[in-house]
Amino acid sequence: MDVGQGDAIFIESPTGVQIIIDGGPDNSILRELPKLMSLSDRQLDAAIATHPDADHIAGFVDLLRRYSVGVFIEPGIPKPTVVARALEKEIDTEKIPRYVARRGAWLELGHGARLDILFPDFDVSHLSSDKTNEGCIVSHLVYGNTSMIFMCDAPGSVEDYLMQISSSTELKSDILKVGHHGSRSSTGNVFLDEVDPALAIISVGARNTYGHPTGEVLGRLESYNIETLRTDQEGTIVFVSNGKEFVRTK
Repeated sequence: MDVGQGDAIFIESPTGVQIIIDGGPDNSILRELPKLMSLSDRQLDAAIATHPDADHIAGFVDLLRRYSVGVFIEPGIPKPTVVARALEKEIDTEKIPRYVARRGAWLELGHGARLDILFPDFDVSHLSSDKTNEGCIVSHLVYGNTSMIFMCDAPGSVEDYLMQISSSTELKSDILKVGHHGSRSSTGNVFLDEVDPALAIISVGARNTYGHPTGEVLGRLESYNIETLRTDQEGTIVFVSNGKEFVRTK
């Protein structure tokens, strides 16, 4: 979803299971989500916060007040910020069950679709508040012969580690949700070789102050002939899979 300089991803399975990965930097998600769900539908099966940085969780605060969420999934990284505390309070107020994501867990989405947790594979509760990217949740969506990998804000060190602990099947994906909004510290050449995507999607805000996506990353993607779509240029981007191929519908 186009939520500016942040991440917010909506997944709906063939059986109607609905998941949100990250909530964006503000309440922009409340503008975009009704375009993808029925206006009368105010229930989500799961919400996943890949890590507690504001550009990934701030939108959850208002979302949880307006939508019923079945479970809240997080890596377990503490962050004593105003936004993180507000989200903690809202989860407690709504009495939403909480789960810590670890490698090997998955969400069964029905009709053969699943979301596998690839990272983290260790206790990230000791990470300092300026190292949250190093413990963010990386997940892999699989449906039939199609797949998509969501790289949160994972830096190159996490990409390298993933390649050490993962099989090529776990990483190979038709679509890559580019890590860290196109930061130069992510989306390395060797990782691109391993994932081998046909398409990359960058969630990024127009004219952001970070210089995302960087020319280095755009150059790498171009050198691999990977088609690249950006939310700052395209708005919300929608793909539908029939289990054989992804087709863009928006």
